[in-house]
Amino acid sequence: MQTSIFAFATDVRDEGVEAVLDNVQRRAGLGGITVAAAYHEGRDVFPHNPVRKVRFLESGAVFFRPNPVRWRDVRLTPPVSEAADALPALIASAARRDLDVHAWTVFLHNGALAEAFPDCAPQNAFGDPYLTELCPANPDVRAYARALGSDVARLGVASIVAESLHYHPIEHGYAHERYFVSLGPRARYLLGLCFCPHCLEAASRHDVDAERLRETVRAELERIFGGAREAPLEVEDELGAYARVREDVVASLAGEVADAARAEGAPLVFMDLSGAVKGYATGRPIGDPAPAVSWQLGVDVAAVARVCEGVEAIGYAHDPERLRLDLEAYRALAGGAALSVVLRPVQPDCDSPENLRQKFRLAGELGLARTDFYHYGLMRLDALDWIREAVTL
Repeated sequence: MQTSIFAFATDVRDEGVEAVLDNVQRRAGLGGITVAAAYHEGRDVFPHNPVRKVRFLESGAVFFRPNPVRWRDVRLTPPVSEAADALPALIASAARRDLDVHAWTVFLHNGALAEAFPDCAPQNAFGDPYLTELCPANPDVRAYARALGSDVARLGVASIVAESLHYHPIEHGYAHERYFVSLGPRARYLLGLCFCPHCLEAASRHDVDAERLRETVRAELERIFGGAREAPLEVEDELGAYARVREDVVASLAGEVADAARAEGAPLVFMDLSGAVKGYATGRPIGDPAPAVSWQLGVDVAAVARVCEGVEAIGYAHDPERLRLDLEAYRALAGGAALSVVLRPVQPDCDSPENLRQKFRLAGELGLARTDFYHYGLMRLDALDWIREAVTL
C-alpha cells in the first residue's frame, strides 16, 4: 500500500525542500507527499513553521506557473501564489529520492474567482450568490476545471487528488458564518441548493421543473425563518429528482477533468468530503456510513468512481470500527476504482500510536491503494513518529 502526507507549498518553501522531504521519508517513513497545487483561503496555526506560526492562506491561488497556452480561451484564470516555485522544486527533489508527489488540487472552492466572476457562483433559492465557491454546472467553471486539471497534470505528478469537484453545503467555514435562527439539517440543505441558470438548465434536460421547486424551497425556508417547525431531511419527489440532476452534473464534470488530466499522464483521484460533512467526533456512535450523505454534495460515489481512476475517503474517526463501516461502504461503491483514505494522527481522531496503527492495518486489510495523513504543516512534528510506528508493521 502506498503512503503519503498532505502538505502546503508554503510548508516546503518555509522549511526548505530537503528538510521537509527528510521528515517525510526518514522520520515518518512514508513513500510520498501530497502537496496543494491549488487551494482555498484559510487561517491556520503552523506549530513547527520557522517563518510564520499563523498564516492567512491566499484565496484560490495555484502553486505553480500556469502554462498560458492552456488558459488562452478560458474565462476564469486563477491567481498565482507567491510560493509558485515551491511545487516544481519539490517534484524535482522528490524524484531524486524515489518519493511520489501527488497534487492536492482544490477546484471549485475558490473565493477569489467567485468574487471576480459572481455569475459563476452558486445562487440559492432567493437568488443570493455564494461568493466562496463556483458552480459545477456553469460552462465557464467547467472549462476552468478542465484547464486546471490539465495544467497540474503536465507538472509530472503521480496523481491528482481532486478536492471540491462538487457542490458545497451552506456551512462552509467561511469568515464569520452566523445564524440567529434555528436551522436544522433540512433547512441547511435547502439553503445550500444552487438554482443558478445553468443548474436550472441542467434540470430541464432531465425533465425536472426546477423553477417550481425553487418556489417551493423558497416558501419552505420563509416558513422556517418565521418560526415554523422544520420537516426531516428527505429527498422526496422533485427534491429527490433535483438531487439526482446535481449528481449527474458532478459526475460528468469529474469525467471531463479526469480525461483532461489523463491526457497529460496523471490519474485523477476524486476526494469525497462526506466524512467531513457528516461531522466525526471522538466517541461518536456508529450510524450510517459516510457515503450515505454524499448526495448532499451532489456526489454519486459509484458514478464518479466509474470516470476517475480512484476515490479518496475522509477517514476522520476515532473508532477503528467506525472507519471500517465507512471504508467497506466506499469499497462496495467504488467498483474497480482504487480506494484511498485520509487519516489524522492527531486529536480528536487519534490519541495513541496504537489507535493509528489499527486504522492503518485496517486500510491494508481492506486492500486500499494508499493511505494519506493530514497534515504535515498543521501537526506537531512528533506526530510523524506516530505515523512511522503505524506504517512500520
